Amino acid sequence: MKDESAPELNLEQRVFIVDDDPAICESLCDLVESAGLVSSQFASAEEFLEICSPELAGCLVLDMRLPAMSGMELQTKLTKSGIAIPIIIMTAHGDIPMVRNAMKAGAVEFLTKPFQDEELLTAIEQAFALDRSQRRAKLLERSIMVRWRTLSERERQVLEMATAGMLNKQIADQLNLSLITVKLYRRQVMEKMQAETFADLVKMWERMKSSHGSNAST
Repeated sequence: MKDESAPELNLEQRVFIVDDDPAICESLCDLVESAGLVSSQFASAEEFLEICSPELAGCLVLDMRLPAMSGMELQTKLTKSGIAIPIIIMTAHGDIPMVRNAMKAGAVEFLTKPFQDEELLTAIEQAFALDRSQRRAKLLERSIMVRWRTLSERERQVLEMATAGMLNKQIADQLNLSLITVKLYRRQVMEKMQAETFADLVKMWERMKSSHGSNAST
C-alpha cells in the first residue's frame, strides 16, 4: 500500500504532567526538559481537561491521587471521549488491582514513587513511539476514506464484493453486468484507491471496516 509510510501529523510531541504537588511537577518538568523534551504541568485533572483535545501529541504523565477527579477517572474519561494520548501512571500508593485496572485501560507504564529518572524517560520514549504510530494510522485511515468517497455507488459495490472473495463472473451475475464491465469497474477502483496490488486494496477495505464499522459500506 502506498501510504504505509504516510507523513505524520506535523505536531510537536509534549509531555503533559498532571500532579497536585507543585514540587513534583517542577522536578519532573526539569527532568523532561533536561532530556531535550517539551513539557507542560497541571495541578488537577480538570485543569488538564481544559486544554485537552484529540489533536494533542505526546504523552500524559498522570498521578493517580488527585483532588476532585482522580487519575483513574481522568483516564476513563479520556478513553470514552476517544482521546488516545498514551498515559504513564504514577503513584506513591499503588497496589496490584490498581496496576491491573490502569494497564487494562491502556496505560503504557505504571511507575511507583519514588522511581528512577531513567524509568520515566524510558516510559516516555515508549509512549512517544506509540503516539507517533497511532497518529500515523489515523492519518492513513483518513487518506483511505477520502479516496473511498471518490468511488461511485457501483464501484463501492464491486469493491466490497471483490474484497469479499467473489469472482468477476459472480459479481457480474449479482449486479447484472457484463464481465467486461466488472473488470472495468475493478480497474477504476484500483486506480481511485491508489492500490498497487489487490492485496493492498483488501488491506484498505479491512482497515476501513475496522475503523468505521458499518458506515464503511454506506
